[in-house]
Amino acid sequence: MYIILLAVALFLLVRHFHIKNFNVIEPGVLYTCGQPRGMDYTRLLYKYNIGSIVNVRSASEHRERHWHNEEVTWVRDNGVKYFELPIEKSNYLPDGQIQEQFLAIMADKANLPVLLHDSNGRKRVSILAAAWAIKANNYSADEAVELVEGIKEQPILETEQNFITSLTQ
Repeated sequence: MYIILLAVALFLLVRHFHIKNFNVIEPGVLYTCGQPRGMDYTRLLYKYNIGSIVNVRSASEHRERHWHNEEVTWVRDNGVKYFELPIEKSNYLPDGQIQEQFLAIMADKANLPVLLHDSNGRKRVSILAAAWAIKANNYSADEAVELVEGIKEQPILETEQNFITSLTQ
């Protein structure tokens, strides 16, 4: 019985201090993660001084578990800027318009640091972060691939490799 209670308490403690798939891309500039919940927002604000949140989840995802209302209310109440750049889960490679909008957000120092998130913090955010790294920070294709693989925690797919390579040309 005590072992079960200890395991539950440990799980809740880890969850309380763990932001889903959180990654530091460039300290003080760009962070990525999965959907923040509850106290995650406050930890992000106070530990990382988040100035803006960029949500790449599509409108069809806005109703699940009421996360959208929680997020919009939190940013309004805490003076954090909020941007929506919807990218569909099924076609997660950002088009030119989304890339340009994200680059403009990142270029405005008043928006920094930026938290870029989707539902799980892997595919969409990794590819958009790679586009920023290539176009704004002169990453090579190999460096961008390494960035994506670090965020996704798995090797990239051929379509992702081709997309990244096209960004460097």
